[in-house]
Amino acid sequence: MALTDAEILHIEDKAEKIRETIIEMLVAAGSGHTAGPLGTADIFAALYFHVLKHDPQNPEWEERDRLILSNGHIVPVRYAAMAHAGYFPIEECLTLRKFGSRLQGHPERPRLPGLETTSGPLGQGLSQGNGLAYSLLMDAQRPQSGAGIRTPAPVSRRVYVAMGDGEQNEGNVWEAVMWAGKNKLHNLTAIIDRNNIQIDGMTEDIMPLDSLRAKYEAFNWHVLEVDGHNVRAFIDAVDEARAIYEKPTVIIAHTIPGKGVPEIEFDYHWHGKPPTAEEGKQFLKDIRTLKGKLPHEYA
Repeated sequence: MALTDAEILHIEDKAEKIRETIIEMLVAAGSGHTAGPLGTADIFAALYFHVLKHDPQNPEWEERDRLILSNGHIVPVRYAAMAHAGYFPIEECLTLRKFGSRLQGHPERPRLPGLETTSGPLGQGLSQGNGLAYSLLMDAQRPQSGAGIRTPAPVSRRVYVAMGDGEQNEGNVWEAVMWAGKNKLHNLTAIIDRNNIQIDGMTEDIMPLDSLRAKYEAFNWHVLEVDGHNVRAFIDAVDEARAIYEKPTVIIAHTIPGKGVPEIEFDYHWHGKPPTAEEGKQFLKDIRTLKGKLPHEYA
């Protein structure tokens, strides 16, 4: 069923609140990554408030979808989205990177219910997603009565893997891409944050990535490209991925690093730099007037 305009505005409002929380938690921490989390807020709002089948009150629900965060350094956006979705109090976000906090600078599965994996080293998330997707496909098969032959059954649980574009430089990524294509993991959707920056500069200066579409297609993937800030377009792409039954899908989501704060957009220096308290105040003002409008209010 197509989303109504009100539903889209609701998700966009959540994205704005997620951006505000990201700034607040980075200022409180005094360290962390700014550009990537701000740039992917729309995607994570769409995931947690529409796409994913999940239950914040029962994070280990067996029928849940699985979300892997490969580029673990952007985890403030996931923490913020989870908090606004009800996994834990929003106030806990201010403990980011504090000693003993459940919200470390990279996600640690044993610390926080609702995380599927521990991540930090780049390039590993897709391999982890492959394993989960393959095991869910195995679970969805059933033996025929009296025969030991296993036949396919509908797959109700899906795996989503969020990746950065910089980590596409990793050889391990392409081993995983090849394996997923060969095994036709149609319940796997990868989401690449194509923001064109990495810690040392612009991706096309460090190690050119284009054409990502052609590369993934060569490994038997269904490829979609969308504006990562267009919630409706992103959700439409996810819906199309669900309809593909013979191969995995990758959504190349073109985003603006630092989205919502004009003075830092597309500035790679903000890849791993947090705002000061004064910068944070200005950034919050910028975010609250994102798209030239005040936040929408919903009950």
